[in-house]
Amino acid sequence: MLGQLHDLDLQHLRLFVSVAEAGGFSAAQGVLGLSQPTISQQMARLETRLGYRLCSRGKAGFRLTSKGERLLLSTRELFAAIEQFRQQSNGVAGRLLGEVRLGFSEALAPAVIQRLGEAVGRFRQRDESVRIELLSTMPADMERLLLEQRLDLAIGYFFKGQTAFDYRPLFWEEQALYCAQGHPLASAEGDIGELLRLADCVEHPYRFPQNPDAQVMGNSSARSEQVEGTLAFILSGKHIGYLPCHYAAPWVSNGLLRRLADPQGVIEVPFYLAGRRGQAASEARQAFEQDLLVTFGAC
Repeated sequence: MLGQLHDLDLQHLRLFVSVAEAGGFSAAQGVLGLSQPTISQQMARLETRLGYRLCSRGKAGFRLTSKGERLLLSTRELFAAIEQFRQQSNGVAGRLLGEVRLGFSEALAPAVIQRLGEAVGRFRQRDESVRIELLSTMPADMERLLLEQRLDLAIGYFFKGQTAFDYRPLFWEEQALYCAQGHPLASAEGDIGELLRLADCVEHPYRFPQNPDAQVMGNSSARSEQVEGTLAFILSGKHIGYLPCHYAAPWVSNGLLRRLADPQGVIEVPFYLAGRRGQAASEARQAFEQDLLVTFGAC
């Protein structure tokens, strides 16, 4: 039974909520960034502290016990109260305080980075004393960090598959299919549909919502989650792949890349501003989110 509530107890309770929301220990590994044995050990310590079982696992699958379900509700209320206290204590005298953490996709167009800078400048004109953290990473990592509440907001080309998030459209990015000048397709003429079908295309784990078949037109012995990796594969002369047009432009200009006549044409990839749904947002986060939407013309 819990007496005094310690920081370690709060950590274990946060882990318990993540496991319950993910639907099991295995599913929670990606969310928490922990191995299944580590999650099992920490859950066992929490159950020992509480004095009762929280969940059961077996052939029937993962499920919370009745006491586990009651604790889940109480824990959510506890964290909501903690967040409300933090906001109230930080919002003294109307001054924005605290921290805002924003993740964004790598290799964004210069115009997009400029707008992001304008949003920061707009925010700095407010009555604030806020630490802003900017992190460039991949969409899957941003989603994980949002779920772990290690990011407050994220800008990326999400597939909008997470019901835990709210998505606000910000801008579109054009992507096209490229090969190196040494690739057989670089000198091909006429209908290249069959050559495209047979070509070794770099696989990307994120599909485009409006073009789900893009990037899977043929064989694939290459995979990259990052733009730089895709470019390296293409420059080998053995692979074709999709790149943001602004990113590929300098390589096309210096003669190292060629844009292919893809039957699907240029793909317009939507970028969104994502935040965790239902999470109590600080005043600083709400203000920065508003400044981002205004700067990108999204509100």
